[in-house]
Amino acid sequence: MSAVRLVLLGRQGAGKGTQAVRLSEHYGAPHISTGDMLRSAVAEGTEFGRKAEEIMGRGDLVPDDVIIGVVAERLAKDDVQQNGFLLDGFPRTVAQAEALRELTADAGLHAVVNIDVPLDEVRERMRQRGRADDTDEAIDRRLALYEQETAPLISFYEDAGLMVQVDGLGSMDEVFVRLVNAVDAAVAES
Repeated sequence: MSAVRLVLLGRQGAGKGTQAVRLSEHYGAPHISTGDMLRSAVAEGTEFGRKAEEIMGRGDLVPDDVIIGVVAERLAKDDVQQNGFLLDGFPRTVAQAEALRELTADAGLHAVVNIDVPLDEVRERMRQRGRADDTDEAIDRRLALYEQETAPLISFYEDAGLMVQVDGLGSMDEVFVRLVNAVDAAVAES
């Protein structure tokens, strides 16, 4: 199979991070998590990290221009050029999706996979993971922002013929098998 180029969507708490790591290993494509990149910048105390920490502490999203720049630099690296990529946490908005389309113009995407998990379930999962920034207020704000800004991506990618919906309920292994089947089918069609 050729190098896969995927975007993984889903509400926070849907299991994107866990499944992205497994998919990355399965396909040999780098897992590019904007959340991990942001948390790393915060931990390192960089200027960007301090700004990001303040923004994320309020439950807000980091501005498009900053995220697009970080992703553009990452997509230009050799491992991505050779092995494809699995984007997790980007794009979050239609504007970011349009920027991604420009960044991947030559190769494009194989698929955009949405891990579909109901709101009540993701809210409970987020409470249980125990991160310092997972207060009830921050969780509710992030989920509301997701619905407002990210949910339109589903329509955007449906219109582009790239959207694949995968049921995110069940065991990690059950969801993984569904994801692999969906990705394999999308790659075969492209």
